[in-house]
Formats: sequence, structure tokens, C-alpha cells
Amino acid sequence: MASSSSSGLTFKLHPLVLLNISDHYTRVKSQATGAGSSADSPPPPPRVFGCVIGVQKGRTVEIFNSFELLYDPYTHSLDRAFLEKKQELYKKVFPNFYILGWYSTGSDAQESDMNIHRALMDINESPLYVLLNPSINHAQKDLPITIYESELHIIDGIPQLIFAQASYTIETVEAERISVDHVAHLKPSDGGSAATQLAAHLTGTHSAIKMLNSRIRVLHHYLLAMQKGEIPCENSLLRQVSSLLRRLPTIESEKFRDDFLMEYNDTLLVSYLAMFTNCSSTMNELVDKFNTAYERHTRRGGRTSFI
Repeated sequence: MASSSSSGLTFKLHPLVLLNISDHYTRVKSQATGAGSSADSPPPPPRVFGCVIGVQKGRTVEIFNSFELLYDPYTHSLDRAFLEKKQELYKKVFPNFYILGWYSTGSDAQESDMNIHRALMDINESPLYVLLNPSINHAQKDLPITIYESELHIIDGIPQLIFAQASYTIETVEAERISVDHVAHLKPSDGGSAATQLAAHLTGTHSAIKMLNSRIRVLHHYLLAMQKGEIPCENSLLRQVSSLLRRLPTIESEKFRDDFLMEYNDTLLVSYLAMFTNCSSTMNELVDKFNTAYERHTRRGGRTSFI
């Protein structure tokens, strides 16, 4: 297996794919555990298989969604009829999405995976392989997701296809950000309070800002040393810094200012409405208490109620 891919493609992975694969594995594992297996010989962790779909624009591949596949563990093959039926159904709903590759679970790619990879080459001549590692590693900070490409290498004078690991970034749309944020704010099963969740969220935000600040300081000191002639000038690094700084004026555009003010005003309006609602509720409670007290007084004095 090659250390890294040399295709030069940019891969963007959406959170929905991660949720689908995780849900697929959890369901299959729960069904296998509840099938009556003995505690002395626990069953091996199951492997699940499916297809990933998305779009490719130039050198950018964006993986949006996925669907499950039927796999025969004895013949190590996929159910082609089921695959074609699912592809036809997804094509009706998402006409711009194409099958980009397939996914599975496990700690590493296996030799039998290449058979499935070759079987999908008639649909996509260069399919992707998305591998999810379901084992829990508390020391690991990165996502347990690996994306592989297939490359043709000459090994011992024989051309062979091997898996080459590719780098990727997480891309989200607004609906996915709302969903992920909702899942992140669900109350944990161990009884943790909302304050605990808020503290964890603020701690993560503080750590991210602290890391960003430290990296900016390192870059600033490096540029100062370069300006003073203490270190040699590197034009490639200066071009990268210049490209990064050119992105800053985009937040000063008229469109950004209008969108920001609109969102800011909407937020203020919601806050004011919440405050007015709270004040109205408090006023109603005060009026109810006043009427109750004044009604007792009118019963003795014969006056009408205030409100």
C-alpha cells in the first residue's frame, strides 16, 4: 500500500456520510449481538459495506451521501441487482450525484477489499474507498476515517493495483451544521447537566482560539526574523502568507456587511421579542395577583375590580 496518493485530487467529506456509516455499523452489530451469541465466545466485529455518492468538479471531489449494499461474505461479492436498483432510485432524487466509490469498516484495508474495488470499476473507473475504524481509541484526536484511491504500481515487474491513502477535509452545509450542533447538544446518557455541556463546548472553543493565536504568533515572529535578515527569505512561504492575507478583505465587502447586519438585526429582534414576552408574562402574573388581592377587598367594600 502506498503511503499517500499522488493524484492531486481534493476530497471533501460531509458529516452525513460519517453518520450513515456509523449508523449502519451500529445496527448490524446490535443485531449480531442480540442473535443469541454466547458471552464466552463473542462474535468478531462485523463489516458493513455501501456506496458513497457525490459530485466531482474538476480536481475537487465532494462526497455528500451514502447508501447500504448487500454483501455475500462467502463469495466476497456484492449484489449487483440491489446496487443497480439503489443507484436508479437515488438518481431520481439526486440527479447530479454519481457513485464515487464504496465504504466499509475495519482497522485497515484488506486484500479481499480489492475484489470489491475492481467490481465497481465498471461504474466508476477510479472509485474511492472510504474506511471507518469503529474501534474506540481515546488517544486518537483525528476522525477514524481514511480515504483510499487505487493506483497502478509496478511490483516485481507486474502491474498491480494498490490502495493509496488520500487526504481530505470536512465540508458542511447549513442543514448539516444545524443537525450536528443539535446532536452535540443532546443531553448525555450519563446524566450530565447542560452546564457541563456548555463548559465542555467553551473549553473546546478556548483551546481552538488559543491554538490559532499561538500559530499566528509563530508566523509573525518568523516574518519579523525574515524581515531583519536573521533567516533566509523563502518566496514560497511569502506567497502562501500573501494568499492567506488576501482573504481578509472579503469580509469587508458590501455584501458581507449587508448579510452581517441582517443576521445581527434578526438576532436582536429575536432577543427583543423574548424580552417582551418575558415582560408580558411577568406583568400578567402581577395583574392576576393584584386582581386576586383587590377582589377580596371589594367583597368587603362593594367596589369593582381594577382590571
